[in-house]
Amino acid sequence: MESNQNTRQQKIARQIQRDMAEILQKEGAAIVAGRMVTVTTVRVSPDFAYAKIYLSVFPFERAQETMEAVKKNNWFLRRELGRRIRNQLKVVPELQFFLDDSLEYIENIDSLLNR
Repeated sequence: MESNQNTRQQKIARQIQRDMAEILQKEGAAIVAGRMVTVTTVRVSPDFAYAKIYLSVFPFERAQETMEAVKKNNWFLRRELGRRIRNQLKVVPELQFFLDDSLEYIENIDSLLNR
Protein backbone atom coordinates (compact mmCIF):
# COMPACT_ATOMS: atom_id res chain seq x y z
CA MET A 1 0.00 0.00 0.00
CA GLU A 2 2.82 2.39 0.88
CA SER A 3 4.49 2.14 -2.53
CA ASN A 4 1.16 2.61 -4.34
CA GLN A 5 0.57 5.82 -2.39
CA ASN A 6 4.10 7.02 -3.17
CA THR A 7 3.69 6.22 -6.87
CA ARG A 8 0.38 8.08 -7.00
CA GLN A 9 1.94 11.01 -5.18
CA GLN A 10 4.74 11.17 -7.79
CA LYS A 11 2.27 10.93 -10.68
CA ILE A 12 0.14 13.74 -9.27
CA ALA A 13 3.26 15.86 -8.69
CA ARG A 14 4.37 15.37 -12.32
CA GLN A 15 0.87 16.19 -13.57
CA ILE A 16 0.75 19.38 -11.49
CA GLN A 17 4.23 20.32 -12.77
CA ARG A 18 3.13 19.94 -16.42
CA ASP A 19 -0.18 21.73 -15.87
CA MET A 20 1.33 24.61 -13.90
CA ALA A 21 4.02 25.14 -16.56
CA GLU A 22 1.30 25.33 -19.21
CA ILE A 23 -0.85 27.65 -17.09
CA LEU A 24 2.08 30.04 -16.53
CA GLN A 25 2.86 29.97 -20.24
CA LYS A 26 -0.69 30.57 -21.48
CA GLU A 27 -3.33 31.86 -19.04
CA GLY A 28 -0.75 33.33 -16.64
CA ALA A 29 1.37 35.07 -19.27
CA ALA A 30 0.39 38.48 -17.86
CA ILE A 31 1.57 37.42 -14.39
CA VAL A 32 5.10 36.54 -15.53
CA ALA A 33 5.16 39.31 -18.18
CA GLY A 34 8.24 38.89 -20.30
CA ARG A 35 10.17 36.65 -17.94
CA MET A 36 11.03 33.03 -18.48
CA VAL A 37 9.55 30.98 -15.64
CA THR A 38 10.23 27.26 -15.34
CA VAL A 39 8.50 24.87 -12.95
CA THR A 40 11.50 22.87 -11.73
CA THR A 41 9.97 20.68 -9.02
CA VAL A 42 6.61 19.94 -7.42
CA ARG A 43 6.26 18.17 -4.08
CA VAL A 44 2.83 17.01 -2.99
CA SER A 45 1.86 16.12 0.57
CA PRO A 46 0.73 12.51 1.17
CA ASP A 47 -2.90 13.63 1.58
CA PHE A 48 -2.70 15.81 -1.59
CA ALA A 49 -3.79 18.86 0.41
CA TYR A 50 -0.63 20.88 -0.29
CA ALA A 51 1.67 21.28 -3.26
CA LYS A 52 5.04 23.01 -3.01
CA ILE A 53 5.95 24.40 -6.41
CA TYR A 54 9.52 25.48 -7.12
CA LEU A 55 10.02 28.05 -9.87
CA SER A 56 13.17 29.15 -11.67
CA VAL A 57 13.04 32.69 -13.06
CA PHE A 58 15.14 34.29 -15.79
CA PRO A 59 16.41 37.02 -15.68
CA PHE A 60 17.47 36.46 -12.10
CA GLU A 61 17.33 40.18 -11.27
CA ARG A 62 13.55 40.11 -11.60
CA ALA A 63 13.02 36.89 -9.64
CA GLN A 64 11.74 38.55 -6.45
CA GLU A 65 9.25 40.70 -8.35
CA THR A 66 8.07 37.65 -10.31
CA MET A 67 7.62 35.56 -7.16
CA GLU A 68 5.56 38.33 -5.57
CA ALA A 69 3.31 38.47 -8.66
CA VAL A 70 2.88 34.68 -8.64
CA LYS A 71 2.04 34.60 -4.92
CA LYS A 72 -0.39 37.52 -5.33
CA ASN A 73 -2.18 35.58 -8.10
CA ASN A 74 -2.16 32.25 -6.22
CA TRP A 75 -5.97 32.10 -6.28
CA PHE A 76 -6.04 32.42 -10.08
CA LEU A 77 -3.34 29.76 -10.59
CA ARG A 78 -5.07 27.39 -8.17
CA ARG A 79 -8.40 27.85 -9.96
CA GLU A 80 -6.83 27.12 -13.35
CA LEU A 81 -5.07 24.07 -11.94
CA GLY A 82 -8.36 22.89 -10.45
CA ARG A 83 -9.99 23.02 -13.86
CA ARG A 84 -7.30 20.72 -15.23
CA ILE A 85 -7.02 18.15 -12.42
CA ARG A 86 -10.62 18.01 -11.23
CA ASN A 87 -10.98 14.44 -12.50
CA GLN A 88 -7.85 13.18 -10.69
CA LEU A 89 -8.29 14.72 -7.23
CA LYS A 90 -11.26 15.43 -4.99
CA VAL A 91 -9.70 18.61 -3.59
CA VAL A 92 -7.36 21.02 -5.36
CA PRO A 93 -4.21 21.32 -3.25
CA GLU A 94 -3.20 24.57 -1.58
CA LEU A 95 -0.32 25.96 -3.62
CA GLN A 96 2.90 27.26 -2.11
CA PHE A 97 5.45 28.84 -4.44
CA PHE A 98 9.18 28.90 -3.79
CA LEU A 99 12.09 30.32 -5.76
CA ASP A 100 14.48 27.69 -7.08
CA ASP A 101 17.71 29.64 -7.40
CA SER A 102 19.93 26.66 -8.24
CA LEU A 103 20.52 27.92 -11.82
CA GLU A 104 21.60 31.31 -10.50
CA TYR A 105 23.93 29.56 -8.07
CA ILE A 106 25.45 27.48 -10.89
CA GLU A 107 25.94 30.58 -13.05
CA ASN A 108 27.59 32.40 -10.14
CA ILE A 109 30.01 29.50 -9.52
CA ASP A 110 30.75 29.31 -13.24
CA SER A 111 31.58 33.02 -13.44
CA LEU A 112 33.86 32.72 -10.40
CA LEU A 113 35.70 29.79 -12.00
CA ASN A 114 36.15 31.68 -15.28
CA ARG A 115 37.90 34.64 -13.61
